[in-house]
Amino acid sequence: MTTTAIRGGLVVTATEEILADVLVEGERIAALAAPDSACAQGWIPDRTLDATGKYVVPGGVDAHTHFEFPFGGTASSDTFETGTRAAAWGGTTTVVDFAVQSRGSSLREGLDTWHAKAEGTCAVDYAFHMILSDVRESSLKEMDLLVGEGVTSFKLFMAYPGVFYSDDGQILRAMQRAAGNGGLIMMHAENGIAIDVLVEQALAAGRTDPRYHGEVRKALLEAEATHRAIALARVAGSPLYVVHVSAEEAVAELTRARDKGLPVFGETCPQYLFLSTDNLAEPGFEGAKYVCSTPLRPREHQAALWRALRTDDLQVVSTDHCPFCFSGQKELGRGDFSKIPNGLPGVENRMDLLHQAVVDGHISRRRWIDIACTAPARMFGLAPRKGTLAPGSDADIVIYDPHARQTLSATTHHMNVDYSAYEGKEITGRVETVLSRGETVIDRRRYTGRAGHGRFVPRATCQHLA
Repeated sequence: MTTTAIRGGLVVTATEEILADVLVEGERIAALAAPDSACAQGWIPDRTLDATGKYVVPGGVDAHTHFEFPFGGTASSDTFETGTRAAAWGGTTTVVDFAVQSRGSSLREGLDTWHAKAEGTCAVDYAFHMILSDVRESSLKEMDLLVGEGVTSFKLFMAYPGVFYSDDGQILRAMQRAAGNGGLIMMHAENGIAIDVLVEQALAAGRTDPRYHGEVRKALLEAEATHRAIALARVAGSPLYVVHVSAEEAVAELTRARDKGLPVFGETCPQYLFLSTDNLAEPGFEGAKYVCSTPLRPREHQAALWRALRTDDLQVVSTDHCPFCFSGQKELGRGDFSKIPNGLPGVENRMDLLHQAVVDGHISRRRWIDIACTAPARMFGLAPRKGTLAPGSDADIVIYDPHARQTLSATTHHMNVDYSAYEGKEITGRVETVLSRGETVIDRRRYTGRAGHGRFVPRATCQHLA
């Protein structure tokens, strides 16, 4: 069993910041101790990593990725191999991806397909949510079986009629089942029926450019769907997690529910915190790079998102990483914004962008770790194995240089996509070294990981409800 000591760094977790050395034995953290203590001085490790002047933080947990995801006649451009390698470069050591139930098929078939895609290819650990796109009696029964296998969250869509859409009755049935088996319902909250009307009207009027993708997906239709999802969850007695919250009005619905003490949770994503409709309106067809759903909002919405992250009305920042190359994929929507594949790349950038938010004064260092590591681990039944630095936890550890400067660019990122959503953005802070279950996968900005190191991690139920 290899032992590693990480010495001299500032250990930052969701609850504390302490100067401490960290001892790793094999795949787990064995101890944390003050650098000058007899305990730390007595360690005789096989190797020592110097973290002087750096932060030592938990590996990130990105609870919303889409690798090899079929959408709009194509598929997202990152495989499990390239996507998890890029995650490692960005300091993320666990991803939770979405297995898809196809209409007419079982949950088991969808889950088995995703296991086959991921097995033996991942650079870091992974788990699955299940997209429930065909709610019927047999799939409701399967939910119980999946919870028993550690797939404890189920995503439904109020958007995309004819593809993933579920009506209110189907949603209620799934929520009732989750209330009984301990599963967590995740909701894409947009009124897809109304949005389709607005899409049809916009195209008929000749409004075909990418910016209209944002204009038809109204903030009020996100807020209405969020309100409706909360009401259905209350009727069912089910907890609810709303994904990729982008609009101030939707945040207000979540805040009201939480003020009533309801088990309602929400995530936002870096694109809603750092990008806006200004990007969708970039000249030519450049705006297509920023088409995602929920859509980017006017910049004024960002203040409400940051405030909700500070007040814990939003608990998690995930990426919704779903990259499509500009050339050959996003271009499918030239002349018709509704045919632009929805999704942005971001799994490599999340930890760094959120550190920039610390630099900018939006959040504290501990809140950075909470929303990027600890809260998603607890939300999705991965704690305390993931998301923190404590004896017994997996040795998923990042040595982070808070002073390094970098410029985000497609020329230097490791995601399998031909553009960066943050091209040219200068930020402060950079991942230096990454351990995944004690194995070095990034060594002082050099990739030393391997496909197949990452393992499937069965999850417990939501620990925010314990």
